[in-house]
Amino acid sequence: MRGPLVIGTVIVASIAVLSLVGDVLVDWAWFSALGYVDVFGTILVSKLLLFFIVFAATTAFLWLNGTVAARIALSRDIIQSTQVEWRTVGSQKVPGVSSLRGRYPSLLIVGGAGLFGGLLALMEMGNWDVLLRCLYQVPYGQSDPEYGKDISFFLFSLPAYIALKNWMLLTVILSALLAGGVYWAQGEIKFDSHPWSVSPKANAHGSVLLGVLFAIEAWSFYLDRYLLLYRDNGVVVGASYADIQVELPILWLLMILAVIGACLSWSNLWVRAYTLPVAAVALVLGSSFLLADVLPVVFRYIIVKPNELALEKPYIQRNITLTQHAYGLHQIRSKPFPAEQHLTFQALQANQATIDNIRLWDWQPLMETYRQLQEIRTYFKFHGADEDRYWLGGAYQQVTLSARELDAALLPPNAQTWVNRHVLFTHGNGVVMSAAAQKTTEGLPVLYVQDIPPVASEGPPIHEPRIYYGELTDTYVIVKGSTPEFDYPKGKDNVYYTYDGAGGVPIGGSGRRALFAWYFNDPNLMLSDYLTVDSRVMFRRNIQERVRSIAPFLRLDHNPYLVINEGRLVWIQDAYTTSDYFPYAQPLPRAGLNYIRNAVKVTIDAYNGTVDFYLAIPSDPVAATYRRIFPDIFKPLEAMPEGLRNHLRYPEDLFFSQAQIYRTYHMDSPEVFYNREDLWDFPRQIADGDTISMAPYYMIMRLPGEPQAEFILMVPMVPSQRDNMIAWLAARCDPPHYGELIAYEFPKEKLVYGPFQIEARINQNTAISQQLALWNQQGSRVIRGNLHVIPIEDSILYVSPLYLRAKTGQIPELKRVIAVYGDQVVMEETLPEALAVLFKGTAMNSHVMETAVEIPSTSRDPRAAAEAFRHYNRALEQLKSGDWAGFGMELDRLGSVLGQLAQGEGDR
Repeated sequence: MRGPLVIGTVIVASIAVLSLVGDVLVDWAWFSALGYVDVFGTILVSKLLLFFIVFAATTAFLWLNGTVAARIALSRDIIQSTQVEWRTVGSQKVPGVSSLRGRYPSLLIVGGAGLFGGLLALMEMGNWDVLLRCLYQVPYGQSDPEYGKDISFFLFSLPAYIALKNWMLLTVILSALLAGGVYWAQGEIKFDSHPWSVSPKANAHGSVLLGVLFAIEAWSFYLDRYLLLYRDNGVVVGASYADIQVELPILWLLMILAVIGACLSWSNLWVRAYTLPVAAVALVLGSSFLLADVLPVVFRYIIVKPNELALEKPYIQRNITLTQHAYGLHQIRSKPFPAEQHLTFQALQANQATIDNIRLWDWQPLMETYRQLQEIRTYFKFHGADEDRYWLGGAYQQVTLSARELDAALLPPNAQTWVNRHVLFTHGNGVVMSAAAQKTTEGLPVLYVQDIPPVASEGPPIHEPRIYYGELTDTYVIVKGSTPEFDYPKGKDNVYYTYDGAGGVPIGGSGRRALFAWYFNDPNLMLSDYLTVDSRVMFRRNIQERVRSIAPFLRLDHNPYLVINEGRLVWIQDAYTTSDYFPYAQPLPRAGLNYIRNAVKVTIDAYNGTVDFYLAIPSDPVAATYRRIFPDIFKPLEAMPEGLRNHLRYPEDLFFSQAQIYRTYHMDSPEVFYNREDLWDFPRQIADGDTISMAPYYMIMRLPGEPQAEFILMVPMVPSQRDNMIAWLAARCDPPHYGELIAYEFPKEKLVYGPFQIEARINQNTAISQQLALWNQQGSRVIRGNLHVIPIEDSILYVSPLYLRAKTGQIPELKRVIAVYGDQVVMEETLPEALAVLFKGTAMNSHVMETAVEIPSTSRDPRAAAEAFRHYNRALEQLKSGDWAGFGMELDRLGSVLGQLAQGEGDR
């Protein structure tokens, strides 16, 4: 039995080692092809060093304790070696339990120590970045208010100390279990007697380990002093008044008691009784319960609660200040927003770029339209729609863009062959781009880029449309094989293509082919004739997996987006440096972090798969620390091509996280914060019949007081448990103001309708509700689009698209636009028509008021009156078509005619 067991163990171990070596070799080839082999080497060496250090230290400590236990018990075995019990098994006599216990189990001790040491080392390998951040940390430049330590200590050193402490505790506990098992096997510890019996030698050994445990626990109490800065008692996040006045002295006392407990335990080496260890345990555990668990609760209830605001005020201020720093909220500028009801034609004309870019296409109906009109074949798929902006036709326009990727899993079942999935169908092709604020006469989106190969009617041209790396590319493919790849369908035939880029990893000769066949568990890589010595294998083609493989220390935004730059397709991925050890900072709900910066911008070429990391915030200490660890990974943001820099967006996840925290932490006053007097929340809105929270959205608009329109990310805010609007937050995306955050706050004494109240007013509008009911009765399904809050000058305009989908159709059509301003609710076929109805009277009246005349009688000069009427009708036509410049020109001409008439009336 022993021989086959050894052989089987050797075979399993050999396979595991070969698999591990194969994975390392493939990773090395992949990182080398991308130019990040130094990053791979740093991470690999760090993991291996940490593994071997932890393995060696843990195994040595476990082996030492196990060997000591065995040798201590060995002397007793020698004395009892003549008292061997024998028992009969079949026709043979074998030694009994007592004789087995008398043997020295060195192999079991070594095996047990090695097994536990290996398991702990594997667990601790995941802390490689914790170790490197501690060793290469960069100062934060700001100290915590309690201990006066630079915040870098909390971000980098404290996590390493805690990881080290946890490993030490676990190692001592495992050593005690291993030694106890040896003592039990040798009869030094007996559980079958009453009471249990422990020999003096085992007692002494256990006392030593107990003393070591108490010594580590004393250090743990010392570290707990810093962990007070992360507590949350419902009033303060961080150390509170009770923590500083009571908990902190208690921790110092517990630290001393733990040291005393360690000394008592070690003293038992000479006494070798139960009293000292029991006294040490009772002293530490009893004191910990009474002092750490009971006394602070009593203190809070009797002392703090009756005077909570006065006592906690300085600690609330710490929480506010450091939370704002942790999320970058201290950089938000607050500005008043009057929310007046004086919006006029002149204001609309001055904000024509805002009006022209009000988004009318929600991503869900738009994606359904894209899929029906532009997927072309079943194996092409649009994954999501991204909002961006481009200069098109001399105008700054907001557009929606989606990549046409290829999903080989969507091939017909009879076409799911290895050749099709990995050799022929290798890439997607092109994108669809549409105007965010326009529709055709049929109610469909206006496409700027469409079809395969992509045709750019008004959008930017694309010279290299092929997408080998994207959001749906989750399988490996072979390029530069012996047969061309499928490119796109054309009539009854297909167009084929041979890859000529530098993406992928060279397959090379038979040795590498065998390596990749092993790695992918696919023997076809060895057997197929489609592979040549020039072939390249592309894997990890999913862009987020690609970035995570290179930089696992970065947290990624959920939504990478595609950019057309100089005829090529490039993905932009926002990446964050984060921590959950920022002192006094409010943790982000369900995210497990309390510090975040969008410190890194990542670009991934959709054709070659090249990945570039750009450092967007060099002052961020976490990013600066990683730059010291990986000196060649980050490029300065200025090195990014200008065409890509112009498409950088303020990321959605960061803005949403900041808005979540800012709902509470816009309150700078501890008194207001304590009473939650000005708590904000996200507005409610109706989406497809359900009530949801409004999410941030991108738009082009001219911010109040700014000279021109720009691309921003914004979200309205309402008071907690109320529906009226109280403010709106904006993040600027265009240079030179990229990253600036502004909070526009409404007067608290004025009612400003929020999105949910506007939704209610729309639903209560008789004309609109009757029309919707009629459409639903005719077999169409009405889809209400998202309501958008549009700030213009000092006023608020509300716009919501409305879509119809035929009962037998799949394509939603944009049929109406609902606009709300003040007390008016209108629904028209287009946004210009809706605005014409809303502002027709104010536009004409305001112009007449500017001329300061009264329209004269037409009988005095019929030709001039007719000309004035023509200009009036033309102005209305221009207004309905959305041509604000033409509208203004006709109004100027009308004013000139009216002025002549007024002068003639005065002469008479």
